Amino acid sequence: MLAAIDMGSNSFHMVVARLVHGEIRTVEKMGEKVQLGAGLDQYNRLTEETQLRALECLSRFAQRLQGMPREAVQIVGTNALRVARNAHDFIARAEEVLGYPVEIIAGREEARLIYLGVSHTLSDDSGRRLVIDIGGGSTEFIIGQRFEPQELESLHMGCVSFRNRYFPDGKITRRQMDKAITHAEQELLNIRQHYRSVGWQS
Repeated sequence: MLAAIDMGSNSFHMVVARLVHGEIRTVEKMGEKVQLGAGLDQYNRLTEETQLRALECLSRFAQRLQGMPREAVQIVGTNALRVARNAHDFIARAEEVLGYPVEIIAGREEARLIYLGVSHTLSDDSGRRLVIDIGGGSTEFIIGQRFEPQELESLHMGCVSFRNRYFPDGKITRRQMDKAITHAEQELLNIRQHYRSVGWQS
């Protein structure tokens, strides 16, 4: 048996699978909307309430992991834990609940794993692909061919981080929407020229 847990900025997901004749077959999926990114305070620290919510979710995941060898379990944290100033303290608590190590992965490693996951669910053709994953705290852009990612980028924009910054009271105004759009456009400018230079024109 194999298991993977993604501790995302918006939701946590766990997949348990079995390797059968070289193929990975999903046995069980679990997911909960934890909103880790929304639980960052003005100092970029995870609040105690948010940590407890996350740990409760992980305790439910942990019940399914019991008995699995350490090398069969992979647990990663993404953008919210990359920016949280008290991420180390939270990770220590999470590892105690789970019984397995947790790795905070870099944005480009997150992009690489996203591409591998997507490419293995699509038909195997020789064309190039652009994969975009809009997460809670970041958005990944990957150009690849077949199962090989070729260009990897992770930008600092996500549904939770933008909501916290531009729509904290839940109200969408034209002024704030324009600010959010401008921010997104500025982020995209960072990769536009390079992605065009490698042959992606869309």
